[in-house]
Amino acid sequence: MKILKAEFIRSCASQEQFPTGTTPEIAFVGRSNVGKSSLINSLLQRKGLAKVSRTPGKTRTVNLFAVATDDPLLSSFVLADLPGYGYAKVSKAERAQWAPLIEAYLSRGEQVCAVVLLVESRVLSPHDSQTIDWLRSIGCDPLVVATKVDKLKHSERVSALRRLQEELGLTGSQAFMVYSSVTGEGRERLWNDLRERCRT
Repeated sequence: MKILKAEFIRSCASQEQFPTGTTPEIAFVGRSNVGKSSLINSLLQRKGLAKVSRTPGKTRTVNLFAVATDDPLLSSFVLADLPGYGYAKVSKAERAQWAPLIEAYLSRGEQVCAVVLLVESRVLSPHDSQTIDWLRSIGCDPLVVATKVDKLKHSERVSALRRLQEELGLTGSQAFMVYSSVTGEGRERLWNDLRERCRT
C-alpha cells in the first residue's frame, strides 16, 4: 500500500470538534508511552507526523490525521490518536477529563470503523485487560497490537508473547498481532486487517 497523503487535521479537546462527515475513522488507543505515535509514523511512513515523546501523557487530546492511499479498498480515512490511559505526568483532574473524551469519540457508531489497541510486548499493565473489556462493553472489538517486539531477545520472544496472550485472554480469532516501529514487522498485516474492517 502506498500512502498518498498523511497530514494533521486538528486536536480535539471537546466533542464539538469531532469529525462530522462520512469518511471512515480508525482510532488508536493504548496506555501512556506504549508507542502509539511511533507506530502511527511507521504505519504511515512519515517521520514526525505524530509527535513522539519520552514523557508519558504527551497526547492529551484526540489528534486527527487525514490519510489517502492508492488502495481502492481503503482509499481515504481519518486516523485518530487518542490520549494514553494509565500513568501520565499530569494531574489526576486532567487525566479524569480524558476518559469521557475517549468514550465519546469511540461511541459514535459506525463512523469509527476500527479501534487499534496497543499493548507493550514486554510489560503488561492491569489497564490493558480492563481497556479490552471496556471497549467491548461499548461495542468495539479492538485489533490488539503488541508493540516494541524488536526489544525482545529472540530467546524470550515466544514466552513473552504467550504470556501476553494468556494474561489478556486472547484466543483464536482474538489473537493479537505484533509490530515493530523500528523494523516494520507487522506493518503489512495491520494494513490488511484495517482494510478488511474499513472498506471504502
